[in-house]
Amino acid sequence: MTQIGNTSAGSVDRDERLRFFIGLRLPEDALAGLEEWQRDVFAGVRDVRVVPAENVHVTLAFLGHRPAGELDGIAQSLRDAASRATPPSLSVLRYRETRSVGMLVFDDEAARAAVLAEDLHAQLEELGVYEREKRPWLAHLTVLRFRRPPRLRPPLPDLGEVSPSEAAVYHSLLRRDGARYEALETVRLGGG
Repeated sequence: MTQIGNTSAGSVDRDERLRFFIGLRLPEDALAGLEEWQRDVFAGVRDVRVVPAENVHVTLAFLGHRPAGELDGIAQSLRDAASRATPPSLSVLRYRETRSVGMLVFDDEAARAAVLAEDLHAQLEELGVYEREKRPWLAHLTVLRFRRPPRLRPPLPDLGEVSPSEAAVYHSLLRRDGARYEALETVRLGGG
């Protein structure tokens, strides 16, 4: 059974709604390089909040608030898709801002991350817990949050080739000082 925090999913009310998403976990060396880049580039920039390293991930699917009782099916969908996946090879392509976040967009060599996302989306849709977005999936990670776009043009970090080998189902806990993400189940890509 998949665990929620220090309690089993069975001890949480099955109807309690939790905020779930699934994401690729970055290797420690990539996180360290990203954290250093964030510190160097965004130091002194006003009215922005840097995403802490422990919250950095490449989102595969955002599920939103779902009943806790669906967690085991969601985790099984991830295990199934991950077992068929080849670990992706990602490299930083550009920095991009939306109305509320700054992100790094990746080049997804051989579309391995996109293939994993597509497989996962199909399984989650079949399970009835996910509705695909209209826009195509994009390999990216959020590095900055803000109320108004600061219109930055930072130099890109030199992270080299980033090859995530794990994905996780996360529970997103929203707090006044920002979200905290808790990995509920982590799986290796490629069935390893």
